[in-house]
Amino acid sequence: MSLTSSDHILVTGGTGFIGQPLCAQLLAMECRVTVLTRNLARGRKLLAPAPTLGLIADLQELDGLPAVSAVVNLAGEPLATRRWSAARKELFYASRVGMTERLFEYFSGAGRSPPTVLINGSAIGYYGAHGDEVLDENGAITPCFASDLCRAWEKAACQFESLGVRVCRLRTGIVLGEGGALAAMLPAFKLGLGGTMGSGRQWMSWIHRDDMVAAIAFCLSGDHLAGAFNATAPTPVTNREFAKILAATLSRPCLLPMPAFAMRLMLGEMADELLLSGQKVIPARLQEAGFQFSYSNLPQALAQILA
Repeated sequence: MSLTSSDHILVTGGTGFIGQPLCAQLLAMECRVTVLTRNLARGRKLLAPAPTLGLIADLQELDGLPAVSAVVNLAGEPLATRRWSAARKELFYASRVGMTERLFEYFSGAGRSPPTVLINGSAIGYYGAHGDEVLDENGAITPCFASDLCRAWEKAACQFESLGVRVCRLRTGIVLGEGGALAAMLPAFKLGLGGTMGSGRQWMSWIHRDDMVAAIAFCLSGDHLAGAFNATAPTPVTNREFAKILAATLSRPCLLPMPAFAMRLMLGEMADELLLSGQKVIPARLQEAGFQFSYSNLPQALAQILA
């Protein structure tokens, strides 16, 4: 599938940290883009207007538009904004698994043409905690909430295969760019108050946002590509290395660690699953397919973002 002006791409999560630059990239490639969003007014503010960009609040609004040739499903309530509760966990499932189920129900409806390809979000939390073990797409699973969530999300996406749809599941690491996870770290590091989290030995598998967008476009265009793909740079680092490199990029010291017990008191289960444990993930299948990373090492990536 070579993306052209004849392609109509539906994007969920199009107003998010990855979705905004993705929509801009697709529009630059002259595709027609429709963004499904709960808040149309917010969407109009966040997305630059374009003749081939449309916003809808309900999937039924697609019925009056040209057939959708591809879906990029990135919708999902952010996991790392605050302490998890039972209600927030339900929201995490509804915004990911529930949305994907609704997409399947819509495109499997009578008289509707399914897309050629679905690019579906997931995360490296799929694998759970694995210490220093190197994980490719065949890595083992350590059960936990994040792993259960990602597996349910991917299972919902795989239903599209019964419609003859090519499905790519992108297991995304920490996405670095202006905003996002990095924005939460910067204030402390800029003041010289940054440091490791817990032991600092946990692995952080990251990807530059530009490479994330490029990987999505790569999977959209690659007719031979399907299945799971680790969307991470080829050089994961430990949290200790990440903190030192970020501090050095800002010309600041890296002196003040955040004790694990304090993080658990503040954030509970989220601290253990997202911050104090990690995964050493490599993008084996993307590299085997010939994808070229623009930012393959962390100093290069942070220097570009913070320039």
